[in-house]
Amino acid sequence: MLPYHKINNEDIAFFQELLGKENVLHHSSQLYDYAHDETENLLFYPEVVVFPENTHQVSELLKYCNQLLIPVTTRGSGTSLSGGALPVCGGIVLSTRKLNRILKIDAENFQAIVEPGVINYDLQKALESYGLFYPPDPASWQICTIGGNVAHASGGPKAVKYGTTRDYILNLEIVLPNGEILWTGANTLKYSTAYNLTHLLIGSEGTLAVITKIVLKLVPKIPHNILLLFSFESEIDACKAVNDLFLNYVVPSALEFMERDAIEWSIKYNEISNITINEKTNALLLIELENKDKEKLFEEASYVNEILQKYPLATEPLMAETEEEKNTLWKIRRKVGEAVKSHSIYKEEDTVVPRAHLPELLKQVKTIGKKFGFQSVCYGHAGDGNLHVNIIKGNMPDEKWEKELPIAISEIFEVCRNLGGTISGEHGIGWVQKNYLPIVFKPQHFHLFSSIKKAFDPNNILNPNKIIPDKW
Repeated sequence: MLPYHKINNEDIAFFQELLGKENVLHHSSQLYDYAHDETENLLFYPEVVVFPENTHQVSELLKYCNQLLIPVTTRGSGTSLSGGALPVCGGIVLSTRKLNRILKIDAENFQAIVEPGVINYDLQKALESYGLFYPPDPASWQICTIGGNVAHASGGPKAVKYGTTRDYILNLEIVLPNGEILWTGANTLKYSTAYNLTHLLIGSEGTLAVITKIVLKLVPKIPHNILLLFSFESEIDACKAVNDLFLNYVVPSALEFMERDAIEWSIKYNEISNITINEKTNALLLIELENKDKEKLFEEASYVNEILQKYPLATEPLMAETEEEKNTLWKIRRKVGEAVKSHSIYKEEDTVVPRAHLPELLKQVKTIGKKFGFQSVCYGHAGDGNLHVNIIKGNMPDEKWEKELPIAISEIFEVCRNLGGTISGEHGIGWVQKNYLPIVFKPQHFHLFSSIKKAFDPNNILNPNKIIPDKW
């Protein structure tokens, strides 16, 4: 691979002519916000940040960069937790901020066509007047983009009932590194026409092409919901309760797990004073139920309460009926990551196992924590077996943190593999997880991955040094 081209004044002049001066940032004082995402404290400065406004501009930009070997890292809102938006080789950050239009809402076919910079929350609000709903809703839904969600195959609380982003993408308009513009499939609910390029692009983290339009599948919005917060004496009991619900034919629209520390840190961080936790509580389940019929909704809530009566602290759940009460509980859950980050230096691992093995995964995480001397705060999507493990540095010496923690993380990932799971459920691989991939993949996998990358991006300009490990 030839060395990447260092951007010069002639290049900047080309970008300004193509995009307009207002859409090109290149002064050092303007670049900090694009040198990091939400992954730990990593910092990689780009040389230039650009804001294309249409597919043609993306095409011309990529064609130019491909010819000169300029790295291009596509960025949405920068909420990645795996280093996916970090320009680790410098070059250009291609922001989708101005590719932010909802192009069409097709209520008859339950579809929407959007550009990648559309904010998840803004789409949700736009769909309300149509009585439609786009289920994937990551914790950062108020600021994350649909394009970023596609790039990471994001999930969210609603995945337990509705599935992840992967289940709602019908078709993609993409620009290849040589500037060629393609649609990957068709706007149909069924697709059995040769290789499925759409699904290959979902989760590819901007390493194969730049996505410029997205065709989404929508569903009818169920009008009524209720939130229940159940307490448990042990984390293991809370995890076991998840299967109790499914075995009794209850399919919640959200089913979230939080350890005591997770909810207490979030309550404090968000300055919420009207929720208290029983002193015997060590874990909680946040359960959302929905129904078009309010009476049936409350009947189901009563049934859930009956199922969980065998757990002593679950006999008196907190019930949120008003929008204000629901928003408070969701704020606590969605802000746990921010609360942990404000408390200490940390690393977050996005583990996932078959749902019934969640209690064993949690048990093993705690055992590994004792072995290596770290505290962990765990929470996540219990209904999917997706556990976010926040490893807290606290007072751990820097040398031990740097040298021993990767070994501990490897052991956690080996547990996931042995339980039939894998090392990321929704955060992706990006920069920080790539060198753990040999735990779950064989060299032949990486031969295939490398071949796919080369077929799409022979000059390796798109988000280079991501996903594929350094050694395999």
